[in-house]
Amino acid sequence: MRGNDWSLMRTLMAEDVVWTLPGTSLLSGPAKGVDPVINRAQSLKKFGVMFQLQHILYGMEGVTLSLHNTASREDLILDEYVAIIFLLEEGKISSITTMLSDVEGINNFFVPGII
Repeated sequence: MRGNDWSLMRTLMAEDVVWTLPGTSLLSGPAKGVDPVINRAQSLKKFGVMFQLQHILYGMEGVTLSLHNTASREDLILDEYVAIIFLLEEGKISSITTMLSDVEGINNFFVPGII
């Protein structure tokens, strides 16, 4: 995501990939398929979210990224810790699950009319 290499990102995902994000924000819920997943990633960047990688955790069937995400807009501040769980099947990302420390924060930050 950092390098905006969306073509490379496409090659890493299964066609039926699903990315779930908790909350009721504009970006919350499931994104089903490669294009909706890439659109969500692009939207996060358009909202100005900065990603700081904290840790990479490896498992038998995937990998988890521990991140510290920040962004600001006027007097609104997004400052949260995130775990993103990537499950792999046949060498491709089949599922992405986001866990958040501040669901209310994203509900207030990712609202219509900003991007």
